[in-house]
Amino acid sequence: MAPFEKSMEMMTFKQRKCLATRKNEVCSIRSKFPNKLPVIVERYIREKTLPLLDKTKFLVPFELTLGQFLCLLRNKIELDSSQSLFLLVADKTMSCMSSSMGDVYSRYRDADGFLYITYASQEMFGAPQPAARPPC
Repeated sequence: MAPFEKSMEMMTFKQRKCLATRKNEVCSIRSKFPNKLPVIVERYIREKTLPLLDKTKFLVPFELTLGQFLCLLRNKIELDSSQSLFLLVADKTMSCMSSSMGDVYSRYRDADGFLYITYASQEMFGAPQPAARPPC
């Protein structure tokens, strides 16, 4: 990986762009797409088992549920069946999966107008089987 890409991986969207720029982006997006919500999805910084998404900005319909959005992300990431995917809204809460994105946006949007969602994983559904021991 090139040094520039590696440094961009370590920086969040908020660190890469100033508040005024982010606010202008939201205004532009909301004027062009009034029926969509601007969402930023980033991998948890310490997470190393999940790949990075090819894009971080999403335009999401109000009526889409958080569970449907999770399925969309899970397909984009192409997770192994033994990996789980967790979404943290505003870096601190796990919201109800049946909540609409409009409800989540109205409750947890940032001051800049974006809704920030962080994804992480945890190995579950059993661990890999250890190699069989030779008889003593």
